[in-house]
Amino acid sequence: MAIIVFGRDITLRPVDVFAIIAVGCALAGAFRRTRTRSKTTRLSGPARQSLLFGLLKVLHESKDAGALYEQWAQEYGPAYTLPTPLGGSSIVLSDPKAIAHFFARESTTYVVTPLGNIFLELMVGKGSLLGSRGDAHRRLRKALTPAFSISAIRKYTSVFYDSAYKAKAIWDSMIESNEDGTIIEVQQWMNHISLDTIGMTGSSHDFGTLDGKHADVAEVFDALTSHTPSALFALLLLLSPVFPSLMSVPTEEINLFQKMNVSMGEISDKLLARARKEKEEGISDIQEEKSIIGLLIKAEDTGSELHMSPEEVLAQTKVLLVAGYETTSISLTWALLELSRDQAAQGKLREELMQLGGGDPTWDQLTSGLPYLDGVAHEILRLHPAIEEITRIALEDDIVPLGESMKTSSGQSVDHLSIAKGSILTIPTHAVNRSDILWGSDAKAFKPERWFVENGIPEKAKEIQGHRHLLTFIDGPRTCLGKTFALVEFKAVLSVLIKNFSFELRDGPETKIGTARGVLPRPTVEGEDGCVLPLRVRRLD
Repeated sequence: MAIIVFGRDITLRPVDVFAIIAVGCALAGAFRRTRTRSKTTRLSGPARQSLLFGLLKVLHESKDAGALYEQWAQEYGPAYTLPTPLGGSSIVLSDPKAIAHFFARESTTYVVTPLGNIFLELMVGKGSLLGSRGDAHRRLRKALTPAFSISAIRKYTSVFYDSAYKAKAIWDSMIESNEDGTIIEVQQWMNHISLDTIGMTGSSHDFGTLDGKHADVAEVFDALTSHTPSALFALLLLLSPVFPSLMSVPTEEINLFQKMNVSMGEISDKLLARARKEKEEGISDIQEEKSIIGLLIKAEDTGSELHMSPEEVLAQTKVLLVAGYETTSISLTWALLELSRDQAAQGKLREELMQLGGGDPTWDQLTSGLPYLDGVAHEILRLHPAIEEITRIALEDDIVPLGESMKTSSGQSVDHLSIAKGSILTIPTHAVNRSDILWGSDAKAFKPERWFVENGIPEKAKEIQGHRHLLTFIDGPRTCLGKTFALVEFKAVLSVLIKNFSFELRDGPETKIGTARGVLPRPTVEGEDGCVLPLRVRRLD
């Protein structure tokens, strides 16, 4: 590339062009940061350990990033500054009142970052509910809400049980009469249950993975989960908050995300085409408001008040697959792991379920009649939220109230924070859910009883305004639409498995468990290839 400078031709190599662009971006970023810092409350925080990475490398390499966030909150207060790459910073909030304010304004003042939008487009394309904001978010949410009503989820409950009993029948044949049971890689089976369930409830489509059928979507999800990130991708990921376009570099990991998007697009196109044809021929109840894909088809009509473009319809279908597959399978896997570690808790849950006799829990029992099952479900959601942190960018200047006064970096006492437009804010959901300050000295323990004994939930934890004082389903206008769906599916499937089988860790209760990074974090046995959780499963009479 040749340019003319002071009348002279200068030839630039590609590396020179890249360096010029990088320097320009860095200078522009420095200018924005100077303005942001001048209008934002100066907070203390942990020291920068690297000019290049800030503290993000430390967090990415930590086995328990939530513990680091909590440690810093105890040292610097419920709001502090976290160093990010190339001189940047984010504000971390763990104060309940500040978090409530943040979530109340999450679709208007605090929105998905440019990096977050790139990831969403990689996975599900443009126009998704997850990436929308303001009026667009309200329109998309209103269009989908009827599919997750109580009456709709009641209708889905039989599908939850059908999937669980399919898995039970196959496990019965695997175990047969072996008194020592059989080693079963349960994570894969929870994936099959979740995918087949979301296919049937969302669009009456049976992926058939529980019957051994091949599903491209499942294959790509599994590839992302079992893949070990390369050093190049790890480097790009750490720098991407400053240079989001780095996520467009065609690494193997990015190619996998793109392949997942294409695969989900193909199956979504097929499901939507079939639904449109059935609607035209009048041979289905596709227009019923209890059908998720039916609502999407209905919203395609140009005369609809909640009209969606074809791109938006396709994006919501993909979100349905990602959310329905990933979150529930991860929660069920964590539940089997925690109950394998805690045999007493597994026994108490089984005893409660056995009191029902031979039948399965009814809707009323699933939602309010089984306190120990409810306690197990919410302990899993508390200890192992699928989304471990929420990061957003401020679209405008804001004042964030604090529940308690705190000291700024200069020693001044404040009861609110000034936030400048362009500031990055982070809510560490896993740290807040397990905070000793909020939940007490046993905050890290798996303790289902805390959810139904008197004073089991500390007063400080009750200051959190999310579902049951948790941030797992977020809060405010972006509260997870599918939270009741997810809870009922979780309880229905777990009740079938615990009534019929006992579970132990293959290598004993001291087995070391790590986290694998796929679309979302998953539990895995340390030292194993890929993302696996092999348990010894015994059949119960």
